[in-house]
Amino acid sequence: MAEIASAVHAGTVRAVDVVAEALERIGRADPVLCAFTEVWAEEALRRAGEVDALVEAGPPRPVRPSGPIGGEGPGARAWLPLAGVPVAVKGRHGLRAAGPLLAAGGVAVGATAVPAPGTPWQTWGLGAHGRTVNPWRADRTPGGSSAGAAVAVAAGLVPLATGSDGAGSVRIPAAWCGVVGLKATNGLLPSRDRTGLAAPGVLARTAADAAAWWRAVSPPTTAADARPSLPRTAVWSPDLGFAGPDPEPVALARAAVDRLVDAGVVRLVRPPAPPLLLDPASAWSALRDPGSDPAALADAHLVRAENNRRLARLFAGAELLLTPTAPTAPHGHEGPGDVYSTALTWAFNLSGHPALSLPAGFGTDGCPAGLHLVAPHGREALLLAVAGAAERLSG
Repeated sequence: MAEIASAVHAGTVRAVDVVAEALERIGRADPVLCAFTEVWAEEALRRAGEVDALVEAGPPRPVRPSGPIGGEGPGARAWLPLAGVPVAVKGRHGLRAAGPLLAAGGVAVGATAVPAPGTPWQTWGLGAHGRTVNPWRADRTPGGSSAGAAVAVAAGLVPLATGSDGAGSVRIPAAWCGVVGLKATNGLLPSRDRTGLAAPGVLARTAADAAAWWRAVSPPTTAADARPSLPRTAVWSPDLGFAGPDPEPVALARAAVDRLVDAGVVRLVRPPAPPLLLDPASAWSALRDPGSDPAALADAHLVRAENNRRLARLFAGAELLLTPTAPTAPHGHEGPGDVYSTALTWAFNLSGHPALSLPAGFGTDGCPAGLHLVAPHGREALLLAVAGAAERLSG
């Protein structure tokens, strides 16, 4: 993605041509993948032309010291750092969340598929051409609810797509489609979710691309997290004490952890107590439903408070918590039965911690799996830096 912006700034390629190529890819592949509900070809080409005109005119003077059009000097942000980058936005109402990306020079090309109203929860995405499919196996779900976003990125239709994560809706499709998915700290960025359980996120091909999204939308990052010393201390948990995941996703995630340890990216430590959380399922459901009875809400707050206490104790002795992202491989479109794909992710929507899914290899079915990294509140830059180090060291 950085290569696109650099080439547009250098004048070796025009934003209009980059966007036209993305639209051509979408037109060719989307009838099969069904990743998009709408494609905004005319508006995207018009906006790309505006980006080309801005680049040709050069940065404004004097340059402001902060914001999407950044300043110069320590901590300043580059001018139009996403110049000409095609961006997909989650759902028909996703343009509001994409505002900082557009101000940074990105070009919105369309709205990605999400579950349609009234469809079964297993139907994670419904695009303009039909049911959204996993790009690795069409008979498998891509996960959701940021289904089309993950598929569009994994299939190379766009380098970046916005998402939102209320129970794992960014991280699960990232794992099952083999891309990077980041959920921000709850409450740190604007969200339309009134329950406070959902947070904005991003799906990207690489940690570097996800970091570019974070720089565009986030408050300034601390230098200590942006350039971390390695290795970082981490605790591994296959199940958080309650989830009961299948053996294969656990084995794939653990193998990814071992690679990080061997590469010097993380160092596993033994916590004072095992990383055991209370199952958040009933608490999440009660907090999500405005009609929940007072007793259920009281129990939900007790579960949240106890898990927060246990996580605070864990993060007092380690910088990262590592788990599989999903408890199963991608299931068929008919659904997984009684197994919730959110089992390892929604605890951190209750607690608000930032979390990232990193590709962890492929299962025997040919589909990807994910390694789940969780960090203390406000430490997104740490997650991205560790993920980036893992990518660089692994090649």
